[in-house]
Amino acid sequence: MMRALSTAGTGMVAQQMNLDVIANNLANVNTNAFKVQRAEFQDLMYQTYRASGAANGGEATLPSAAQIGLGSRFASSTTSFTYGTIQATGNPYDVAISGDGFFQVELPDGTTAYTRDGAFKTDANGLLVTSDGYAVTPQITVPTGATAITIAPNGTVTAVLAGTNDPAQVGTINLAIFPNPAGLTRIGQNLFRSGGGSGDPVTAVPGEQGAGTLQQRFIEGSNVQVVEEMVRMISAQRAYEINSKAIQTADEMLGILNSLKR
Repeated sequence: MMRALSTAGTGMVAQQMNLDVIANNLANVNTNAFKVQRAEFQDLMYQTYRASGAANGGEATLPSAAQIGLGSRFASSTTSFTYGTIQATGNPYDVAISGDGFFQVELPDGTTAYTRDGAFKTDANGLLVTSDGYAVTPQITVPTGATAITIAPNGTVTAVLAGTNDPAQVGTINLAIFPNPAGLTRIGQNLFRSGGGSGDPVTAVPGEQGAGTLQQRFIEGSNVQVVEEMVRMISAQRAYEINSKAIQTADEMLGILNSLKR
């Protein structure tokens, strides 16, 4: 059997994975703080018929090798943490990070997840939570009847309490910094988990230790570039087509071989 059949087949599978990643990027073009992914590929094993530098009689050596590759495979999906567009909302509980860092939220199992989606709200108890009800950590409770909520660039949260005129501090929003954000694991709901590849998080005050500052009444948008994704989609389609053409050509050549007569 021609190697081209299996080799081109691996190319088609790789482009299917590529299109899956592109489709997910396009699906999240309006998702708050979504970070675009890029599919990365590797070539597979090679069959070596002649090694480079092998003797070719006498003192002569071969200047190049004779190798045939066996295709490609999906290696990883790398996340780009470039900043999305900062969009004004006017909501006092919306917060965007201008720079590096992640908000910290507590999941139902007690573990910590990380997000750049600052579309916060308050629950029935005044607790500052995400859209899915996960509490921001350290926890911040806005007292009932509080007005003039202010979130400073350094994360200090103040509010004018009922019966008073002066603002009082009700909490502080800290950020988490990672040595390698690309090593974070996506778990959906705009959340990430830390892992071995990301390194341990460092909790920092916004504006310190390399952490970005906060912007109240703003939300970070997706960093997906639609035109770029469309170009990548067309490229993936063409690559898929040409690999299928290679399979078709190999099949036709095998048909010619089978039809040979003495």
